Amino acid sequence: MQKKKSVGIWIRVSTEEQAEGESPEHHEKRASYYAESKDWKVAEVYHLEAVSGKSVMDLPETKRMLDDIRSGHISGLIFSKLARLARNTKELLEFSEIFRENDADLISLQESIDTSSPAGRLFYTMIAALAQWEREEIAERVAASVPIRAKLGKPLGGQASFGYCWKDGQLVPDPNEAPIRKLIYELFLEHRRKKTVARLLNEAGYRTRNGSNFSDTTVERLLQDPSAKGIRRANYTKSLGEKKNWVIKPESEWVLIPIEPILSEELWEQCNQILDEQRKKNKRPARKAVHLFTGTAFCGCGNKMYVPSNSPKYTCYKCRNKIGISDLEHVFHQQLKDFFFSDSEVTSYLNKADQVIRDKEELVFALAQEEQRIQQEMDKTYKLYLDDQITPEGFGNRYKPLEARLKQIQDQVPEIQGEIDFLKIQYLSSDQILNEAKDLYSRWPELNDEEKRRIVESITEKIVVGTDDVTINLCYLPTSLEMVASGQHNFRDSSPQQA
Repeated sequence: MQKKKSVGIWIRVSTEEQAEGESPEHHEKRASYYAESKDWKVAEVYHLEAVSGKSVMDLPETKRMLDDIRSGHISGLIFSKLARLARNTKELLEFSEIFRENDADLISLQESIDTSSPAGRLFYTMIAALAQWEREEIAERVAASVPIRAKLGKPLGGQASFGYCWKDGQLVPDPNEAPIRKLIYELFLEHRRKKTVARLLNEAGYRTRNGSNFSDTTVERLLQDPSAKGIRRANYTKSLGEKKNWVIKPESEWVLIPIEPILSEELWEQCNQILDEQRKKNKRPARKAVHLFTGTAFCGCGNKMYVPSNSPKYTCYKCRNKIGISDLEHVFHQQLKDFFFSDSEVTSYLNKADQVIRDKEELVFALAQEEQRIQQEMDKTYKLYLDDQITPEGFGNRYKPLEARLKQIQDQVPEIQGEIDFLKIQYLSSDQILNEAKDLYSRWPELNDEEKRRIVESITEKIVVGTDDVTINLCYLPTSLEMVASGQHNFRDSSPQQA
């Protein structure tokens, strides 16, 4: 004999409905009659008298009913009409999903819905479509709210970038991670290799937030993240679906939020410029040169010169022009002497340095004058507004651009003044610079190969080896931004051109 289907009866009647004669007993009897006609067994009755249908999912009787569905104690639920099950559309859709997943039936007497029948199963299809539509609507509403919340500076969730932590709803530098994040940029600027940076970090005992070793992929991701220079990106990625990759959104949809930086914008830009150049070449950086002038030594024909493994000379593979390793270093050392002990050369260098400082001081003075003028214009505009000589709309149109420009100036002036301070400290006085220059020349034989190569790379633009002569082109004075980023001594970065 086939076992009878066990069902439950759901009774939820408001106080007003009871007053109108729709008692709980009335609903229970109606449902019982239906079960009897279908030869079903009523195993449970769930009472929710005088309970609002606004939200029922968390009520004890609801939880008991759902537990019975999941356990198989009942395989169907009878109720007078859909509104009695739940008035909340979202909860109604949740009920339908749970019943469908557990192969249970929903029976609504007023709407004549019985999902145990073919017609009723059509209802499930409709409900599933409604559920999908509701999920998509929610997803769209959430997606639309993300850029708005981001622009308002509200947290969007998610883990803070390495070097930062969430504090009182704000992204702030983490005192333990921030120094490591800054070190990554400094190491990359020096070595220009992501794997080298990762190796040095791991050897020094540093680890990622989850305790893993740093990898070149992690280093690259952190180098590209603009949060380190004080810009947090929000609403810039989206998911392609469950268990699928995240992709970058168009930049027009990004929301950029200013935060406290860990390092200077100049250092960030320099590192990312190196990354961009490496990507454009579409090849890994070349191995570090073993010999002092590899990469800067060129033949008179225009080709680079290299030191073959079986030769003690720099050689041009095209025209076979050669010069001894020690000979070229001697010529370079002599060139340092000719420059550093030449009053005209040193004077030219110092003049370039002084000009950079003067240009920036003039810029600060000009900005101060503009700031004063803008402030006066703002005061005049505000007075016109108080005297009712200008409308509120006209006041806004004139005042807001002035206010924005004033903010730009107030942000720009301290930055330029900081560069001036740095440059003045770097250049100090002509006597000290000359002494340092002479000291560099005299100490050259004592320097190790790494120190010598660093100096060569810093101050040398190109060495051209002709048939009978060698021409050494020293670099021009770098910009202040380059010097701020490098933090190196003057004569490692800034010698004038030598013809």
